[in-house]
Amino acid sequence: MNKSGLVPLFLTLTLVLILSSCANRKKVVYFSNLDVALAEEAQSQYKTLIRSSDLLTIVVSAFDLKAVQPFNLPIVGQESLTGAVVGGQQLQSYLVDPEGNIEFPVLGRLKVAGLTRTELTNVLESKIAAYVTDPIVNVRIRNYKVSVLGEVTRPGSFTIPDERITLLEALAQAGDMTIYGRRDNVLVIRETDGVKTHTYIDITKGDFINTPFYYLQQNDVVYVEPNKAQVSSANYNRNIPVFISMGSILITLISVLTR
Repeated sequence: MNKSGLVPLFLTLTLVLILSSCANRKKVVYFSNLDVALAEEAQSQYKTLIRSSDLLTIVVSAFDLKAVQPFNLPIVGQESLTGAVVGGQQLQSYLVDPEGNIEFPVLGRLKVAGLTRTELTNVLESKIAAYVTDPIVNVRIRNYKVSVLGEVTRPGSFTIPDERITLLEALAQAGDMTIYGRRDNVLVIRETDGVKTHTYIDITKGDFINTPFYYLQQNDVVYVEPNKAQVSSANYNRNIPVFISMGSILITLISVLTR
């Protein structure tokens, strides 16, 4: 082939490589058409709600410490599994029952499911104010966690101290997806009122921020599916021992037959 024929061939191959890289980039990029205004609106509107099975740490304080003592659960040893360690001591937690209630000292049964932490704080301060002057209530969700599995760098369960996390932040906690993870088919498993739902999210498109799955809820499970290349690679690696065994048998048979 002469030199003049090599130039068009080189240009053609270069164009193919560029188009191929662009196609691959689309498969790994996040929210390619993100609307920043919508993202900011979603962030400002989201509120974490208390749910059944949540563990709540509620601490009541005031200038008169003796007056608020009846409204606090007794401090227990650190062997307890449902509390938070504060100053070397263990605070007990309230378990939200299946009906969304907790049993609170003095006040009795309270409906807390469906409230935000701020709303519950206001309710408790209002009720306790009938007994104590200027009470201060602090509410925390102790078991707010999400799990990230599949094609990520560090799969596992993660406790979220600020009780607010997006799907992208959860993936970041897990070290981000590997290059083999499908970004267009991320599974979110969520349980609401005892019913589990399975939803697939395409995070290569910015409009996913408008879905209820942009922010994760307590105990959500995120699964990143492997792409076709990873599945094919896994199948190939699994078949290598079989090919080696078959090759060994074939070589042995040929050796025996040619003696």
